Amino acid sequence: MEMRMVDIISKKRYGGQLSREEIDFFIRGYTMGTIPDYQASALAMAICFQGMDYREMADLTIAMVKSGETIDLSRINGVKVDKHSTGGVGDTTTLVLAPLVASLGIPVAKMSGRGLGYTGGTIDKLESIEGFHAEITENKFIQLVNDNKIAVMGQAGNLTPADKKLYALRDVTATVESIPLIASSIMSKKIAAGADAIVLDVKAGSGAFMKNDEDAEKLARAMVRIGNRLGRNSMAVISDMSQPLGFAVGNSLEVKEAVDTLKGKGPHDLEELVLTLGSHMVLLAGKADNTDEAREKLVESIKSGRALEKFKSFVKNQGGDSSIVDSPEKLPQAKYKIPVPAERDGVVSHISAGGIGISTMLLGAGRSTKEDSIDPSVGVVLRKKIGDRVKKGDELLMIYSNCRDVDGIAGRIRRDISIDSSAEKPELIHKIITK
Repeated sequence: MEMRMVDIISKKRYGGQLSREEIDFFIRGYTMGTIPDYQASALAMAICFQGMDYREMADLTIAMVKSGETIDLSRINGVKVDKHSTGGVGDTTTLVLAPLVASLGIPVAKMSGRGLGYTGGTIDKLESIEGFHAEITENKFIQLVNDNKIAVMGQAGNLTPADKKLYALRDVTATVESIPLIASSIMSKKIAAGADAIVLDVKAGSGAFMKNDEDAEKLARAMVRIGNRLGRNSMAVISDMSQPLGFAVGNSLEVKEAVDTLKGKGPHDLEELVLTLGSHMVLLAGKADNTDEAREKLVESIKSGRALEKFKSFVKNQGGDSSIVDSPEKLPQAKYKIPVPAERDGVVSHISAGGIGISTMLLGAGRSTKEDSIDPSVGVVLRKKIGDRVKKGDELLMIYSNCRDVDGIAGRIRRDISIDSSAEKPELIHKIITK
């Protein structure tokens, strides 16, 4: 008997488990246009309410992978370990992590996107370096990784078209916040991009998609199980996003912070997260017997300067001006630096990561639509984090702007930072999920 979409919707609406054939039927039909948006949105809503088990999620993921092209990285020597972050504010980890892991001889073949939201994505940040270009051919990409162990390129080809279509639909039908749909969306892109092993950085807190630990853990477990079911060795770190990561939020400002971190002079939280994620990448790549040994190797690479040299050669190989490492003033510079002072004595008790992110976007560092252009020079640099003591008049953060009048944004930022009599520093690493 021929399958009908209406029966699949009804089955999920009443809490049934969809077979692989039913999921394939839906994804194939929706990609080809034979299943209309209204039926796809009805199924997405049913999944939102009824959920999916891990088998269904894995079947949905692989169906989306099969809907388009896949990247064949078999010509790259060694275990290809990819890292994915669920995003956040000031999330500079890839800029530090990729050259650091590559400096240990592990291939880092990174496909990244442009950012929608608070600041640019990894590619936008790298493109704030004069001459850097990520629009390279697949052959060039593979050659760079084999020769230098690292390359970053824009998402090429027709990867996971089903996901692109479904993602756009979820956005306008209030079905974004479904863990099965989020997990299969992220993992389909990672698997289509050819990774052998996947390290996931799942954020929890006000500046993250998942506002609390419980939801972050559910999402992390779902993605790890999908990856492992599909033969990709996967693990996840749940990390804090109740305040921005590091100090810098903004494209060229984050590049400078990444360089400082590779010199061993970066913010403690950014360095710690990079070492945690990096040690798991090194372990999955088979270059260490345990995470302690992996961490030691990474720390040594920073101390010896190897990691920084790897960053330089990576930037140079993709047309960028590597002299910014020694002369950060060559990065795009904002015209105005405007400090935001503390209005009273006390301890910083709250920094809204999401609020700081929105202020940074309003300065021009991010996009609210795909068509928006990014100003790479603007952003904010925090001077204080949660748990730091301040006196009235101390600088809480610096606004970098090309417009003199930022009173409105400064007012927003003041509302996003609270000062009380006491506060505890948040834990950076909440949990590690390996199965």
